[in-house]
Amino acid sequence: MSGGSQARRSETPVIAVDAMGGDHAPGAIVRGAVRAVREHGLRLILVGRSREVAALLAEEGATREIPIAHAEDTLAMNEGALAGWRRPRSSAAVACKLIRQGDAAALVSAGSTGGVVATSTVRLRTQPGVLRAALAVALPTRPMPTILLDAGANADAKPEMLVQFAHLGAAYAQTGYGVADPRVGMLTIGSEPGKGNKLARKAAELLHATAADTSAGAPRLDFRGNIEGHDLLSGEVDVVVTDGFTGNVALKSIEGAVGFAFDTIQEALTSSRLAKAGTLLQRRALRELSERFDSDTYGGAVLLGLNGTVVIAHGASSARGIERACLLAADLAGGRIVDQVRRRLHAPSRPHGWLHRLSHADE
Repeated sequence: MSGGSQARRSETPVIAVDAMGGDHAPGAIVRGAVRAVREHGLRLILVGRSREVAALLAEEGATREIPIAHAEDTLAMNEGALAGWRRPRSSAAVACKLIRQGDAAALVSAGSTGGVVATSTVRLRTQPGVLRAALAVALPTRPMPTILLDAGANADAKPEMLVQFAHLGAAYAQTGYGVADPRVGMLTIGSEPGKGNKLARKAAELLHATAADTSAGAPRLDFRGNIEGHDLLSGEVDVVVTDGFTGNVALKSIEGAVGFAFDTIQEALTSSRLAKAGTLLQRRALRELSERFDSDTYGGAVLLGLNGTVVIAHGASSARGIERACLLAADLAGGRIVDQVRRRLHAPSRPHGWLHRLSHADE
């Protein structure tokens, strides 16, 4: 290992990797973890059935490179919200215990999204002042990804939650992508003020009030107003907030549309000898386009607002996807995303907090 890698290992936080979660676990998980350690100098702990994990590490010649924390149980890919209570000894639960004990700073799992959200929420708890944790995903916009949240953790939300989601997303954009002053928009059915249902209208009112509040203790928020569905990939804002129901539908719609478009393009590019010849000439551009929309590129979704960093990789993640998820977790934990959120949502100078004051201003 190079001197630079050794220095990074001593500085980076420890990431607990759920070795048993995902469609291709534990093989792809272990291979991705080994790549993260060898190529990026990350510090990891693999959590899972020790015999299986140890055998896979031996195959990679990495027995001494990554420690193992034993966990006999695992979350099934079809398990949902009750998994947090049903599986107290699962690999995801044991990883959360490592975070609580201070032995790790972040969790990476490709397991069931519902199961991981429930387990980490139950075992890590939300940060003081956070109403609900939110699931944030990076959309493939340019020049920087756009953060969409909530992407499915909270099907039912209150207006105050959307204001908090805006701050969670802003903290993510700053910590993960270096956006100094993230632009925030709210997803609804029209860009004009007053558009949307009761939740959207009240949330927009609170977001505008938050953006205009310059009093002591109030966090800075650059709210740009409403955006529509066709703006999700335009890059007009850095953070898009909505409730988890709408956000999940929007995300799955984008994924479906992108998948359909790529299938259609592939059919067109292989439809004739001439088309195939033209494809060869455009290999680099096509590879870059595929890379941009590949879910493995972005590492996964981030559950924000807990007492610890949680990255949920795609269930079908390859070793490369796990490697990227570990990098994302290390960057966010190293950038102290938990502290960033705390500073944004907790104003000690105000007995009831800035959000409580704004949401009750009309009473």
